[in-house]
Parts: sequence; structure tokens; C-alpha cells
Amino acid sequence: MSLTRETILETLDKVDLPGGGTLVSRDLVRALTIDGGGVRFVIEAPSAEEARALEAARGDAEARLRALPGVEAVQALLTAHGPAKPAPQARQAPPRGEEAPSLKIGRHPTGDNSAQKIAGIDRIIAVGSGKGGVGKSTVSANLAVALARQGRRVGLLDADIYGPSIPRMMGVNRRPASPDGKVILPLHAHGVTLMSIGFMLPENEAVIWRGPMLMGALQQLLTQVRWGELDVLIVDMPPGTGDVQLTLCQRTQLTGAIVVSTPQDVALLDARKALHAFKTLKTPVLGLIENMSTYVCPECGHEAHLFGHGGVQAEAETLGLPFLGALPLSLDVRVSGDAGTPVAAGDGPEAEAYAALARRLVAGGMA
Repeated sequence: MSLTRETILETLDKVDLPGGGTLVSRDLVRALTIDGGGVRFVIEAPSAEEARALEAARGDAEARLRALPGVEAVQALLTAHGPAKPAPQARQAPPRGEEAPSLKIGRHPTGDNSAQKIAGIDRIIAVGSGKGGVGKSTVSANLAVALARQGRRVGLLDADIYGPSIPRMMGVNRRPASPDGKVILPLHAHGVTLMSIGFMLPENEAVIWRGPMLMGALQQLLTQVRWGELDVLIVDMPPGTGDVQLTLCQRTQLTGAIVVSTPQDVALLDARKALHAFKTLKTPVLGLIENMSTYVCPECGHEAHLFGHGGVQAEAETLGLPFLGALPLSLDVRVSGDAGTPVAAGDGPEAEAYAALARRLVAGGMA
């Protein structure tokens, strides 16, 4: 019997809570991940007091899940939206209906401008491009999954504040928990630790911020998230060479950057600008990726080069930079991304292309 999210939630829906309802009916289950025979999730209570009252339910949930066929290990954590309410002072009762502190994203950056190392993260790789539409986010999501399948501990940060797409591509639509209004507990999917501004907002709601708030939001997503121990953090950058690129390169100790482009000349023009920006900001370029390199007709097997072919490799050779690989243009890649299961999580030629890319980065000590 293979473990599925539906099976786990059906089991948790049988865990009764004080005051009525179940863990599922009261929507207390967060960050549910299934990794082989291991199951991890968070029980997020509205307050610290209610979290303490749910200790018995946590034990019951773990016991029920361990009894399922195929389950080898279970870890359930208790957390709360906010801290315990203060004890009442003399002649003054605590206010009723007091809400837990809310997590607010978007502020002016704090601290100095020196590059900081993020505790617990060995390497940070920015995935950038000079223009939109070249598949940078698709590459970021699939590369993160491919690295996780290579046994690496991987995080994925969606730094495209104005146009976050990682939540849809990774199949996650849930607001992260924050026990104190400051620390952010990341989400998990396909073996990858995730964070995106898209988790904080309705899918169709625009972010309308000026540069300082943008930079502050990125700083929060980097430093306030409890990333844990990671071998590599992949940062999906927005297109262009603006505030996010400046903030990340100047205030974070990056291992380096990967630039994604399609083979066509128009895309390469903008890719050269991204390469120049990283050089100016003294960020090492780890290599170039040619995306949408070939298209194989699923009906007749004919191979076509819709956007040209080999342009990125030629550019890498001209600049003396590593060429990390060519990725196909495939309907399966688009369908998988829209469905929330990156193609790298499965099998087939598209998954193998990302697996080969991941192996090259690991072998080169870059991830």
C-alpha cells in the first residue's frame, strides 16, 4: 500500500479534539509531508494554551499513523499562531478576543549592507535570467526536486515577489505558520523546503510595493524563515536586473548564480545583461542553461528547434563559462507544472534531463 496525502488526512480526521471536531475538520494540520515511509506534519493551534491542550491528540495522531501499512516513522509537531496570553494584572482582566500577533511581510530592510551568511545553509544558488518567459521558475522548481532526489537537503525560495509561481508549480496552497509573528515555518513538497510570498496572498492579488518594501520582504523571507539544515538553497529570481538582484547579491553570501536562456538571439541579448549584472555585483556565475532547446513531436518523433539550438552553449564557450546542459521543450513539463507536480519528480526523458543537471552540480561541488 502506497502512502498518500488522502490516506493520512483520512486517518487524522479520526483524531477527536477537546471541545469537538477533529484535526482535519478544524483545519489544524499544516506542512504535511510524506517521504517514503516517513510522515511529518505540524498541528497549528490558535494559541499556546490550546496547543498545550492538544498534546494528547498529537500522541493519538502519531499512534494512528504508525499503525498504517507502510508507515515507518511519524513526527508531529505542535505550534501556535501566537504566544500565550499574559497573566491578568490586578483589577484588570486580559482583553477578550485578543488575536495572536500576525506575520507581516513587506518592510524597509534593516541592518547593514554587508553580505550575511544564513545559518544552517551550506550553499545558496540564484537562478536568474535577463528576461521573462524563458522558463526560469520551471527550471528552479525542477532543479530543486532533482537535487532532492539525489539525496541533497534542498530549499527553494521564490524571490519573484511580483509574480510568484512556485506555489502553483510545487502544488502547495497554504499559509505558513508563525508561532510568534516573527519566525516563519516553511512548507514542504516533493522533498523540498519551500517559501514564497505567494503563500501569504490570494493567488489573484497583486503586490504593489516600491523598492524598499520589496527589498525588506526578500530579507524577511531569507532570514526569518526557519530553513533548518540545508545543503543548498535555490533562489528563483525575478527577470531583469533590479532591486531583488541587488539585495540578494549585496546582502547575502551567494555561492553563485545560474543563468537560464532560450537559444534565440533576443533572449541571449537579455541573458548577457544578467551575466554582466552578476559580474558587476561580484557574484560568480556557475554556468548557463539552455531551456526549450529541442522539441520532439509526440506523434511522429520528429525533432524540431523552435527557438533555435545551441546558442546558449556557444555563448558559454565564448565567455569561458560552464555550459550546464540543454533542457527540452515538452508538453509534459507544462502540464506537470500546472498540476503542482514538477516533471523532475517522475520518470521519462524530461525528468532525466533535470537529473543529469543535478548530478553535474553535485559532482562539481556546486550543490
